[in-house]
Amino acid sequence: MIRNWGGMRALASRLLLESTGEDLDGWNHRVEREGPSDEKILRIWLSQRGVTGFTQSYLVVERFGYPDDLAVIGEELIDGQYNDRPALRAVFDRLVKAATANDNVSVQPRKTHVSLFSPLRMFARLESPAPDRIDLHLRLEAIPAGSRLQPSTTFENLPARISLESIEDIDDEVLEWLQQAYAENT
Repeated sequence: MIRNWGGMRALASRLLLESTGEDLDGWNHRVEREGPSDEKILRIWLSQRGVTGFTQSYLVVERFGYPDDLAVIGEELIDGQYNDRPALRAVFDRLVKAATANDNVSVQPRKTHVSLFSPLRMFARLESPAPDRIDLHLRLEAIPAGSRLQPSTTFENLPARISLESIEDIDDEVLEWLQQAYAENT
């Protein structure tokens, strides 16, 4: 399932309602009436009212506008990442197919990367920082010594990384790590 911003808006509204008793539209009216007009101060103001994390970020973009890439549908974002890298698109497609074989995995494309979510949280991120490779970042508790899996400091919540250059690089070991990351984060 590819996450789109309509679905993300509905999720933000539901989470706000559950945590504060007021949905997204209610919070938008409140921000308009009472909230500061500076983003940094608005974030502080929302934190003081118990609105943090994803819902806070969502209210900020609702107030100050969505980045241009959020208006683009998911497939277009993915196509844009790989239109000049057809061999890497095959690697990307294989990894996403393996991940979405699990129930309830959501695929969330952005302009420069794609995040994979379990029902609980993000467990993997795919990006192509160079024309000849995809980096698969994983949320894993431990990195096996001596494996191709390397420590990553790029994303604090995704401490493991493996670089893949071709479809042949996706072997049973890589698929097991992807499955393990999903299992650890459900």
